[in-house]
Amino acid sequence: MDYRQKRKLSFLTIGLIFLLSGVEYAVILPTIWRYLQLLEAPPYFLGLGLSAFSFSGLVSGPVFGHWSDKTRATKTIILFSNVFEIVGNFMYFMGYSKWLLLSSRLVAGIGAGAGSSIFGFLTRTTLPDERARVFADVMACRQAGLLIGPAFNIFLRLCDFKLGPFVVNKYTSPGLFMCGMWVLMQFAVMVLYWDIPPLDSFPEQQMPLREVRGEEDEPLMSLEDEHMAAAEDSYGSVSPEQTETQLSSELPPSPPDSSGLKKSTAFSLFLSVEFLREEVVVLLTAQFITLFNQTALETMVTPLTQKYFGFGELGNSVMYSLCGVEVIAGFFLVRWLSRVLEDRVVLAVGLLICSGACVWCLIFLANPQGGFAFELTEFIIGVFLQLLGLPFVAVSQVSLFSKVTAEKTQGFSQGVRRSVGGLATILGPLWAGGLIGNLYVMLGMMMLLLTLIMIMMVLSYEKLVEPPRVEHAEDSENGG
Repeated sequence: MDYRQKRKLSFLTIGLIFLLSGVEYAVILPTIWRYLQLLEAPPYFLGLGLSAFSFSGLVSGPVFGHWSDKTRATKTIILFSNVFEIVGNFMYFMGYSKWLLLSSRLVAGIGAGAGSSIFGFLTRTTLPDERARVFADVMACRQAGLLIGPAFNIFLRLCDFKLGPFVVNKYTSPGLFMCGMWVLMQFAVMVLYWDIPPLDSFPEQQMPLREVRGEEDEPLMSLEDEHMAAAEDSYGSVSPEQTETQLSSELPPSPPDSSGLKKSTAFSLFLSVEFLREEVVVLLTAQFITLFNQTALETMVTPLTQKYFGFGELGNSVMYSLCGVEVIAGFFLVRWLSRVLEDRVVLAVGLLICSGACVWCLIFLANPQGGFAFELTEFIIGVFLQLLGLPFVAVSQVSLFSKVTAEKTQGFSQGVRRSVGGLATILGPLWAGGLIGNLYVMLGMMMLLLTLIMIMMVLSYEKLVEPPRVEHAEDSENGG
């Protein structure tokens, strides 16, 4: 099996993993609110339950990312992380108490940390010109899972039987179902996934890039350009790897017993160079704010539809299915736009749409009035606008982030990015969960955060570009 075929199968497996993560979210989110009520949990447990998954992913993401940077053993990491998904979902199925339910989301969230290793793998095995499209495809797979998941819920809600000492009903069955699906995913990873080497590890005379490029609609980069691009992996004239090496070499000589301190100091300096640059700070802030607002709105939606429209599990499942259709269409739109627009332009469009959605919600949803039909129309428009902006921001910021950070440490960098997002998905539900009865305050804070990131983006717009890697490499050769 050649490089191109292994690459295809590996990308297919990654798509299935993200598809399954979307299915898990879609089958659990519509039922967890009533599940907690059945276990006599107080209302704030909804926010805790949604945040617990993100918290453990926040911690495990950089660990798995650093592991993949050091070993490049992404397959092993995925297999290991899926074990936590299997155990966590089985705990959710058991559901003896609200604390076991909370713990189940904590355990399952550890498995989600493998996403940092996966994004690092995708960055190392794609060319910059195709990366936004690959990321859009992967993210669309998750949204497809969000679309398919509620369809499973329609059947899972009919479960009403016993499996040994365990009760299988419409609340516990999602955990059992996802446990079985993650077990099947383990076999798929073992058979289909390959730890293929990075593109920049090939000498110029070898052909994998040309084989991959032959499938694209347009030429991406020449093999020579890609080879030179590998020499510089970050924004500016000096790559973060080079900076780390220089900083390490500039440290004064030390005795053998202080080597650990020397490495720690060099790593700290590298982190400050890598993550405190203006463009990186802007992208991480955009990641935090958009996910904070998204998860806050998601937390608000279920109680809101129950209060104003009388939606139950079936109504919420249908709603999430329709939302999934819109978001998938949005990712395909962004995939097409990425061919003709810069990532920063796509990001700006997405933030403008999200700001418009927040203004609409603040005006019309904070205190709905006008009768059932009018209130439902206001709600649909608000959700539509919010979901429309999501693919623009999600794809553009992760694509830009992969281009302005070093490929050598991409797994760890993606882990940091996902941890920032994880922190947002912890704080978002907690913020919204405590303010469901005071939507003006909740939505006002979201609008304030969007205004902040819009100002930051305007001030840093010139720096939100892919590093001029090829040009710099050519200049270096001419100068040498």
